[in-house]
Amino acid sequence: MPTTNRTVHLKSTPRGIPVPDDFEIRTTGLEDPADGQVLIRNIYMSVDPYMRGRMREAWRPGDALSGNAIGKIIATNNDDYAVGDYVLNPAGWSEYLISDGRGIRNVDPELVPLSTYLGVMGMPGLTGYGGLLVTGEFKDGETVFVSAASGAVGSVVGQIARIKGGRAIGSAGSDEKVAQLIEEFGFDHAFNYRTADPLTELRKGAPEGLDVYFENVGGPQLEAALFHMRPYGRIPVCGMIAHYNDKVGAITPGPTNLTQIIYKFVSLRGFVVSAFEPDRPRFLQDMSGWINSGEMKYHETVFDGIENAVDAFIGLFSGNNNGKMLVRLSDE
Repeated sequence: MPTTNRTVHLKSTPRGIPVPDDFEIRTTGLEDPADGQVLIRNIYMSVDPYMRGRMREAWRPGDALSGNAIGKIIATNNDDYAVGDYVLNPAGWSEYLISDGRGIRNVDPELVPLSTYLGVMGMPGLTGYGGLLVTGEFKDGETVFVSAASGAVGSVVGQIARIKGGRAIGSAGSDEKVAQLIEEFGFDHAFNYRTADPLTELRKGAPEGLDVYFENVGGPQLEAALFHMRPYGRIPVCGMIAHYNDKVGAITPGPTNLTQIIYKFVSLRGFVVSAFEPDRPRFLQDMSGWINSGEMKYHETVFDGIENAVDAFIGLFSGNNNGKMLVRLSDE
């Protein structure tokens, strides 16, 4: 049995884009599980953009960081779990977890690849699924624009729209990612937001307007989408990554055309993934079917070792990931 555990802690609250000195790895002793507990060896951990906000609002210097992880139970004193079970757990940024069973859930490694439970079969996948179909009230055949479309959430949104007979337009931060959106993920139109004018591209890709804009970025892309929405269009707001690293108290420029919401009867609604927990069984059934049929494509960028978890996280804000960003903590 392992006797030590390594965990990433917040050393100081980041100002702007996080830097390695904002974090530290601590090594602590690891006990055997007591009655009712299990010991989990984590295999993959997830890093996600939303964690940047938690470093401002929830986590304080000295706190251990957390997030979703997939691990294997290597010792148990809990009758509900057996050695060898694979479980989703909230102990990301840590090599091991001792748990009393709360907050962990079994996953089936035979159904889909294990790592996908942190991506298309996990939180990002459910975010895209629920954000588009529940909050966005997408109807088969409609036209969707999704910003940050090559990311773990955005790529799911566009593919679901296409699977359901809709038209998908996406933006990404490089020509290579734009080509991938069209050639691999099946988007009908895509553009590089760094070099192209968003409104011009939306008019090219969706001449009749947008039914849904899946908002991941904010800024000029939100403004362009507002101009191009169809009457009674919907804007589910998943995130605004362009502003995650704004300094505390900074005044973030907003779109200048919010009156479009009034005259086009557009609804703009925020959400978080926990709202879709009742939809999880249907999501898992649909998504596993799409993965196994080849209709749902996905990419993963994997860093090895907890000592590289911080670099993986920081890389999210410079586009270093192709699809879901993961850190492999041990062998499967």
